Amino acid sequence: KGQNRGGRGRGRGGWQGECQSASEEMPKYITASTFAQARAAEINAMLKAVAQKSSNSLVFQTLPRHMRRRAMSHNIKRLPRRLQEIARKEVQVHFVVFEKAVHQKKEQSKTKCRKARRRHINLVAEFNRRQRKNIWLETHIWHAKRFHMVKKWGYCLADRPTEKSYRACYRAMTKHCLLQDLSYYCCLELNGKENELLKQLARICSPDTGLTFGAEFCLSGRFQGSLNLYRADCYPEDMLGPATFIWKPKDGSENRQLWIWVHPALKQHILSELKAIFQCSEPEEICTPEPITTLIQEEKRTDTAVSLGKKRKKEDKDGEKAVPVKKIIGDGTRDPFQPYSWTSPTTGIVISDQTMEILRYRLIGPLSHSVLTETLKPASLQTEMADSETELNNWWVENCKDSEKVSLHQRQTAVFELLEGISSPSEMPAGTILGLTVGDPRVNLPKKKTKAMPDPEKYQDYDKVRQLFLEGIPVECAHSFIWDQNICKNVTENKISEQDLNRMRGQLLVPGSQLDLGPCESKIPVLLVQQPGKMAGEDRPGWGSGWDVYLPKGWGMAFWIPFIYRGVRVGGLQEGLKHSEYKRTPHTPNDYPDCPAGVQFAKELENSLLEKFKRRPPAKRANYVKLGTLSPFLCPWGQLTKNWEERMRASREFVCPSSPHTESCTTAGQGLCEPKPEVVKETSPETGEAEETMEISSEGAIMTEDVAVTQGFGERDETTTRSIFIVLRSEKLLMQLSAWCYPTSGKDRRVRLVSRLGQKEMTDDVLLPILMSYPRALVWVNLSLLRKGNPELHAMICIPTEEDLLHLSKDQLFCGPQEPKHYDIFKHKIQKLKREKKKKKKKKKKEEEEEDNVKALESDPPSVSDKEITEEHKDLILGLWSDPLPDVTSHCSRALLGYVTRGDFSLAAGCGEALGFVSLTGLLHMLHSQPTDKKGLVLLRTPASLQYRFARLNIEV
Repeated sequence: KGQNRGGRGRGRGGWQGECQSASEEMPKYITASTFAQARAAEINAMLKAVAQKSSNSLVFQTLPRHMRRRAMSHNIKRLPRRLQEIARKEVQVHFVVFEKAVHQKKEQSKTKCRKARRRHINLVAEFNRRQRKNIWLETHIWHAKRFHMVKKWGYCLADRPTEKSYRACYRAMTKHCLLQDLSYYCCLELNGKENELLKQLARICSPDTGLTFGAEFCLSGRFQGSLNLYRADCYPEDMLGPATFIWKPKDGSENRQLWIWVHPALKQHILSELKAIFQCSEPEEICTPEPITTLIQEEKRTDTAVSLGKKRKKEDKDGEKAVPVKKIIGDGTRDPFQPYSWTSPTTGIVISDQTMEILRYRLIGPLSHSVLTETLKPASLQTEMADSETELNNWWVENCKDSEKVSLHQRQTAVFELLEGISSPSEMPAGTILGLTVGDPRVNLPKKKTKAMPDPEKYQDYDKVRQLFLEGIPVECAHSFIWDQNICKNVTENKISEQDLNRMRGQLLVPGSQLDLGPCESKIPVLLVQQPGKMAGEDRPGWGSGWDVYLPKGWGMAFWIPFIYRGVRVGGLQEGLKHSEYKRTPHTPNDYPDCPAGVQFAKELENSLLEKFKRRPPAKRANYVKLGTLSPFLCPWGQLTKNWEERMRASREFVCPSSPHTESCTTAGQGLCEPKPEVVKETSPETGEAEETMEISSEGAIMTEDVAVTQGFGERDETTTRSIFIVLRSEKLLMQLSAWCYPTSGKDRRVRLVSRLGQKEMTDDVLLPILMSYPRALVWVNLSLLRKGNPELHAMICIPTEEDLLHLSKDQLFCGPQEPKHYDIFKHKIQKLKREKKKKKKKKKKEEEEEDNVKALESDPPSVSDKEITEEHKDLILGLWSDPLPDVTSHCSRALLGYVTRGDFSLAAGCGEALGFVSLTGLLHMLHSQPTDKKGLVLLRTPASLQYRFARLNIEV
């Protein structure tokens, strides 16, 4: 108590002293008006603060919880009386705001109700407006209701079905039929003299990789060919991409017609190269594309409608021009002022862009020919016009008057009917072409969906079917009227609409009976091209074979729906990707890292994976630095091939025929004359326990810059090299590598097998020219896991050590070794960077009392240490290795050989399978050092795992 009294006393004394000092400073007089004005301003501010709400809550929400009632939100009388007036004002304010929002929304909306938006004319106008940026296929609406759509390569394409159909699509490809719309593929048409065409086209391809444009059986127009295109006179560098081509059968004239089908991602590069080699600089004068003429007509029609007052003119966002009411057929994004045909003034060769002018459907599966024979019916002969006023089938009537063409049509019909007698399209010669003219497939549409099945009793003529297998389709039967653009235009413009067709069905005496149009039935020229399916390898020959159907534009849905009614299953881009994966063939553009489209695809994939990685919380991310994964989102092909070249250059004894082979420098899994990473014990800062970590040698920690080499291994001037690496596509050399990778149980048997295949034995004399010719090359390989495991994207392909192979021979259930955990050398740098950022934030939050000090601090530049830290660590991300990367081949305990571009559990093989690329130099080093009974064994490790798994490496040619 005494302390309290004393405290009060001291407080009272202090208060008295303050009063005395205040009385001394108090003015002797005040001005009433000035004092009142100052106090009035303060009172107004206080009243405004009291009246203004501090939150967005309503009145009844400010009450204590025990006083709130549910009815207060809509019944003001349930509130206390003192708050009812305020609640009424709130209701009035909210009602006015709501009315304004509704009014603005109505003004902004283009149409008033859904019924108006769903009218056919408005739907077509809206769809045409949406096709200005991305091209729609003719089956777009059908796909958009059933598939996840993606925007790629300037198109809006179906990616994957919305329903669960992964296994169902595989069963369709294996047992029945899978349908895909490949109309987004681009068609480049070349017209000119055959000699001039072949002379220039030979510059962009090589016979070393397989077929060329001058292949005899393809030049006749009987078969479709496929090849890889390069820049002129640049093989094996400057890859442009794969392509397929079809020659029009000879008709007796010097001029020939050629179709080159390419992926849309490759179109611009290949088209530019074709215009360069043929010297096409002047665009050919052609008629205006159809969508533009339609636009002018519809503008006039819309203006007339507006003047009559029946329809209002629909304009786009900018209000520049009216949206066409007629449905767009073909490419709706074409610019009328941009040329789509080019001619060479010297040779007269014409290059035309026929993209979206020819539709392309692909039927995959053993019963695809049954679907074709049930859906398509050969056209009946017609010698008189159905209506003299229209041009319907006038081209067909003229051709039916020619006996030779009638005979040709009958032979084509006989061959087409024989297709139902075969068991699978793979029995036909690869790339077989059959031309045909068919009737309208909508006429013979079944009442309900049925599954097309072969009928062996219907065709008993096995001799003709066997002759068809052996000799193939005759050359004259490959002719089709689809090559004539005038006929295709006539067929497109004179198509019977769905409305007229349904009206005719409604007038039938017996509902549901077959509709017979007679001479009014449209005749459509088509082209059938056999797709060979899986041709390389020994397992599942012919799997995935089928037929491609080429149609004139405008007839997409007329053929699509009848195919659906025959029980086919439809696939998108992902199903096409799996189809090529099970065939073990490269997919465009994913598996072409040496072409511009493949590089662009890899960059986009890296950005998407990196963004997905950053979206996860730091605690939930995989630390790829500790896992020893240098590049989890991108395959560094250039550095991989460069590091293997440097290793081979450092170990000349491996490739020098005069010196004996040194075992110490060629041990599998070690760098050649390179320091092996050491496994050390490191104490974990989190747990305090000792962990095995990888210590990186100083020699391999930083990637050295590329230096021109003039002597030693792989002599070449790197300043003149156009590409960092190439992909080996020489069939002869790939056959040699495939024989060397073949597993065997003894050395003698290996020699007999190699001699039987006509291949050379693996000796230093044979390896030296290969290594000198291709120092930086990649090889396409497929891998099958020996045990459990599921390979993933960007998984690492590594070389097993002698201890790994010895352990596997002793224990057949041995899955594989484990990679020791690496030490994260960037973790402390990132933590230091975070601390520096926190210090800067604290400095900014502090308020300086003196203005001079604040100005002085703002004028002072940041310290040198802060600048260095910011510049050094600005790109650091926790868990990722920052550039530049160290030596990728010797970073881990097992030497890196390559990467996986696609991997998953294979339903076809029943195990994990992967496709990817390996370094040619590393592959030869591994095969040269491995035991004869362990040839082709490698290790696979996914980016987010430390577990290696054994796999068998094969090269299928």
